[in-house]
Amino acid sequence: MRIKTGFLVLAFLIVLNPLFAQTDTFKYVLTLDDVIAMAIEQSSAIKYVQNRNVNYYWRYRNFKTRFRPQLVLSGEFPNYSKTTSPVTQPDGSIEFKPISNLAASSTLSLNQSIPSVGTSIWAGTSAYGIRNLKNDENSFSGTPFSIGFRQPLFSYNWMKWYKKTEPMIYDEAQKQFVEQIEEIALNSTHQFFTYLTVQTNFNLAQTNLKNSEDNLRISQTKKELGQISDNDYSRIELSVLNAQKALNQARMDLKNADFELKSYIGLEQTRDIELIIPLNITLFEIDPDLALEKAKENRKETTYFQRRLINADRELAEAKSSTGLSATLQGSFGLSNSADEFLGIYDHPEKDRTMRVSLSIPILDWGRSASTVKLAESEREITIYDVNKDIEDFERGVIVQVEQFGLLKDQLQTANEADKVAENGYKIALKKFQNGELSITDLNIALQERESAKRDYIRSIQNYWVAYYRLRELTLFDFEIRQNIRYTNPMLEATPTPSVF
Repeated sequence: MRIKTGFLVLAFLIVLNPLFAQTDTFKYVLTLDDVIAMAIEQSSAIKYVQNRNVNYYWRYRNFKTRFRPQLVLSGEFPNYSKTTSPVTQPDGSIEFKPISNLAASSTLSLNQSIPSVGTSIWAGTSAYGIRNLKNDENSFSGTPFSIGFRQPLFSYNWMKWYKKTEPMIYDEAQKQFVEQIEEIALNSTHQFFTYLTVQTNFNLAQTNLKNSEDNLRISQTKKELGQISDNDYSRIELSVLNAQKALNQARMDLKNADFELKSYIGLEQTRDIELIIPLNITLFEIDPDLALEKAKENRKETTYFQRRLINADRELAEAKSSTGLSATLQGSFGLSNSADEFLGIYDHPEKDRTMRVSLSIPILDWGRSASTVKLAESEREITIYDVNKDIEDFERGVIVQVEQFGLLKDQLQTANEADKVAENGYKIALKKFQNGELSITDLNIALQERESAKRDYIRSIQNYWVAYYRLRELTLFDFEIRQNIRYTNPMLEATPTPSVF
């Protein structure tokens, strides 16, 4: 069964449906397809799924921009200062002098990260000017051009690991988006059959009350003719009262189920609905190997398992780098100058060079370094064990679901035959009772068998559709049309989808 996504077309067909009751209020006659389509189109659950998918989209966009060149303009203007400040004199003494300055500065820099090696490089230009308001003098300094780099040595490269895991998180989010919509379809199926079961009970209760009232009228005539005892007549009266109680309870249950279903699929509470038993069942064989292959291909678990192993390696690498020699190499080259006029800083600037190596070497840590590494190694081994176990559970879950789906054919056929036999048996028993050939006790037994068979048949149909949609959710594959299941997010349709690298 294919899920319909065109809710407007669905609504149009509903309005024109000749099965609607011809009353002042239209009755929506809905199939399982219709209920699922409404839930996927307009329920609160789908809005949450779509918004969460948008959140992951922008998270990935943010990740992509982090490793692109960043051009930054910064500065201060104005920077006014009038105060008393200690000033070092030529002879080394310090005197407090009044200061009145107006300064301005600006810096234009281009920054770039290289994730594979953890290097940060930059290039920029800057200028600084100050006006001494007390002496009415100007001075300028600046760096017309400079380049530099910062290279960690023997240390944890967070950029390399971050670049590995973020695309995987985005890939998981895309698969989870489809999975969550299929989960909505599965939940809609449960809601549908909950309502359908209650609706069936209500219809049975109505029929039982009508038959009980007919039996009571016939029994009244027999009582007047002396063909029925007072005890049997009382039991028939009691059956009418019990049927009325059952109908009242079924009516209350139907109202509750009606509210729950409409709330879930986003349908107005004022609409009257009636559900149709989904008998368009196609029992087909499913290859377990194909189901497992598609589950590994389409489900987020495959990527998630890989990411857990990568995170374990990352934590081990971080532990090793934090306990040994740590060094950072920094260097820069540029041109700088100072002058009394702004353009003077660009006239024959002098060369600036810097080179610095920072070191950090643990000397005595009482075994902390070794224990930190051993702990990370142990946690990595536990993660590998857990992931392997989760993979086995995941694969076994898919195979079990395929096997359960394959066992539904006999169950459906048996339940269908039992329903027909019980219905026919009840009709025969009712006719015999009305002809005086059967006791009220035997009629009640036939009635109970009929209701039990009807509920079992509905339950068997429910088991099929639940198994069908659970199999779709587990594999994200449509076995009828043999295609991977895909959904688009209307909140992102106008936004280009970033590529995963």
